Amino acid sequence: MTSPHISVEDVPLNTFHKLLTLRSGGGSFVDGYVLSIIGVALASISGSLALTSFWQGMIAASALIGIFFGGFLGGWLTDRLGRKRLFFVGPILFVVASVAQYWADTALAIFLLRLMIGIAVGIEYPVATSLLVEFMPRKYRGPRLAMLTILWFAGAACAYMVGEVILRFGGDDAWRWVLASSAIIGLGLFLVRLGTPESPRWLLSKGRGAEAEAIIKQVYGDDFSLKNLPEQDSQYKVTIWNLLYAGYGARMLFVIVFWTCCIIPLFAVYAFAPKVLGAMNVSGDSASIGSVLITLFFVVGCIIATKIINRIGRRSMLLYSFLFSGLALLCLGAFHASAGIWILLFFAVYALFIGGAQVLTLVYPNEIFPTEIRAFAVGVGTSFSRIGAAIGTYLVPISLDVLGIGQTMYVAAAITLVGLLLSWMLAPETRSLNLQQAASLG
Repeated sequence: MTSPHISVEDVPLNTFHKLLTLRSGGGSFVDGYVLSIIGVALASISGSLALTSFWQGMIAASALIGIFFGGFLGGWLTDRLGRKRLFFVGPILFVVASVAQYWADTALAIFLLRLMIGIAVGIEYPVATSLLVEFMPRKYRGPRLAMLTILWFAGAACAYMVGEVILRFGGDDAWRWVLASSAIIGLGLFLVRLGTPESPRWLLSKGRGAEAEAIIKQVYGDDFSLKNLPEQDSQYKVTIWNLLYAGYGARMLFVIVFWTCCIIPLFAVYAFAPKVLGAMNVSGDSASIGSVLITLFFVVGCIIATKIINRIGRRSMLLYSFLFSGLALLCLGAFHASAGIWILLFFAVYALFIGGAQVLTLVYPNEIFPTEIRAFAVGVGTSFSRIGAAIGTYLVPISLDVLGIGQTMYVAAAITLVGLLLSWMLAPETRSLNLQQAASLG
């Protein structure tokens, strides 16, 4: 018998939801691994292939370039061809490119293969998150999406540990094994995703109601049908052009700006923590320990945000995140010449509070756009945020040399406070809404 009064968004978390979290979250783990592993191997690659500084920079930036194009391409294809098909493209590219890196003998070859890996990562963001959010009950939607950020950090940490072990015991060409190691987890990701069904919401948006209902019964039981799926009628069409005007245009602007304002200072602090700490006269063992602690506080901040996202809501968490992390950056600028313990304290406060905005970069774009354009919106946000990451990576060393550490922190604080202002103006609250309500402009 059909259960007319129970939405699929109000059912308890079941085995399928947990497996889907593993299938989608595994992509974030692999992303963190493949993007971080180059940092372990680059010095060895440079010595082995006699790389110029130009090629070192290009190889380091290649994945970011790939993510920019992969985000657009993956988002568009995911909305056009479906979530299920694109769900396997990333793992296949991870395996092929990772294995091929073992035989790469030129800087150009490594650059192109890292570019391919970046494209795979860019595809992963829209397809894995949209598929997860379209099945997840509303109570678990925010925390499960936020969890993907934690898994990214876990993948990055694993890359550094595995990479160091291989470099230490792998001989002269150990860097080849380091780069190829990501093929193993890429293959694992491919295997665990076998059997994943298509999103009923996407099928319904394409007018394929019978297929959507079959999957609903498969996942939730024979008592459930399309009547239990709160989703927009397929006769109401939304296209990617809706991202350029009216309400969805404003939402796209919000996602791009808040994601970018979150990620530029983050890269400034995270990628250049030793150099920034050195400019503040925190050096030696203190700088090394400080860099580790800052990374730890980033992870702790993301974990706390995951725990409280349903309690305080998306909008409040974003505003508090930008406010307190921005104030921490202002303090770093004002007290950059203070004792090292104060510097590390302000860095820790920043890392702790930016976790809220960081996890919301995957939550908001998946909740506030309808099924027809959800993946493309996530892809656009991913692509533009990589521009912010590239800007942060490129300009921080220059800013430290030209403006000095104090002014650099003031600029980072200003960017964060721009994110706060725009979020205060445009950020919606979606905590208690079902997915169709959260994506509606009504």
